[in-house]
Amino acid sequence: MIERYTLSKMGRIWSDQRKLEIMLNIEILACEAMAKLGQIPKQAVDNIRKNAKFDLEEVRRLEEKTKHDVVAFIQNVGESLGSDAQYLHMGLTSSDLLDTSLSVQCIEATDLIIADLKKLLAVLKLKAKKYKDTACIARTHGVHAEPTTFGLKLAMWYDETRRNLERMERARENMRIGKLSGAVGTYANIDPFVEQYVCEKLGLKPENVATQVIQRDHHAEFMQALALAGSSLSKFAVEIRLLQKTEVLEVEEPFFKGQIGSSAMPHKRNPVTCERITGLARILRANATVAVENISLWHERDISHSSAERVILPDSTITLNYMLNKFIPIVEGLLVYPKNMISNLGKTRGLIYSQRILLELMKKGLTRDAAYSIIQACAMQVWQETSEFKDVLYRDRKVRKYLSKNEIDACFDIKYYIRHRDRIFKQVGIK
Repeated sequence: MIERYTLSKMGRIWSDQRKLEIMLNIEILACEAMAKLGQIPKQAVDNIRKNAKFDLEEVRRLEEKTKHDVVAFIQNVGESLGSDAQYLHMGLTSSDLLDTSLSVQCIEATDLIIADLKKLLAVLKLKAKKYKDTACIARTHGVHAEPTTFGLKLAMWYDETRRNLERMERARENMRIGKLSGAVGTYANIDPFVEQYVCEKLGLKPENVATQVIQRDHHAEFMQALALAGSSLSKFAVEIRLLQKTEVLEVEEPFFKGQIGSSAMPHKRNPVTCERITGLARILRANATVAVENISLWHERDISHSSAERVILPDSTITLNYMLNKFIPIVEGLLVYPKNMISNLGKTRGLIYSQRILLELMKKGLTRDAAYSIIQACAMQVWQETSEFKDVLYRDRKVRKYLSKNEIDACFDIKYYIRHRDRIFKQVGIK
């Protein structure tokens, strides 16, 4: 279950231990920068670099007393440094540490998600190529429309996943922001060089203009990218769920040996993982709304955003990581039933070819309205009777006035509808 992911690589990124490791690194780098400016003795920096450490449990104990997480951390690290502890946190404010370390955590989390998206892209590409020519019915409003191929469905998923990858890469770049500019972002008590030096070492860029915090539109955009990627997975999962319905059964998510579908009904093979993905995407979208609400803070800063971010950022990255690692095996092991696809293509007894007949009548000189009226009347007979659409067209005098039997037959060629699939595959970069 998803709670196990708190022990995963992604969970480790959001642990208190990792957060304090990053904060300690920031403090050490800041001291290095100040030494380069001649503000701290080099010997003191050597001591800080060598001996600075923290004890997570002791930090937590101190925080119970101070009611301030950063102060507790600085006090605990200072215990390992003797008199050189005076150089820790010089000119900095808590948000310099917290916001910059949060950016590092977001970047580390994004790198895992980007790797996951690349894996999904590779799997979708293979599956799309495999089923490029596998004809199936396309549905609009849930009703049979015209023929397509299952490979084209997967090519669309591939293209959307590629866009999600691009969005995540942009979001990563826009989260690559650090801030060490003091209490209200004016560098009043710290040289801008310190911020530049620390950010460069961490792979970040200084915020152009900060208050006490990095501006939260960065984080909101990051959360939107997570929500969009999750919503795409939900979209794909919903399609699998619909195609797995007993009456359709064109695909199934993998069902493994020993798996139980229902405690009451032994025959059940339910799309439970796809349903789980659909539900989790709702959490991502809800969290993204919270991130947008966090943009508006009082003046140079309040902390209304902070408590929410401690929930939404870890939860959303862990959730999307989980969703991707569940959906990739679904695509890899997807059960596809081409025979059922062929059978379903015939369920409307040829009505899916109605537009082709409509266009052929228009080529013969009929107006669209006149041609539509004729074909719709024929189609309604098929809905109401058990006749084949082609047979109704053969018998209809208005149709036969313009179209021969051979011309009607030619309109029922499925290859006509999917003849541009190679072009579409090329457009999305699948060769």
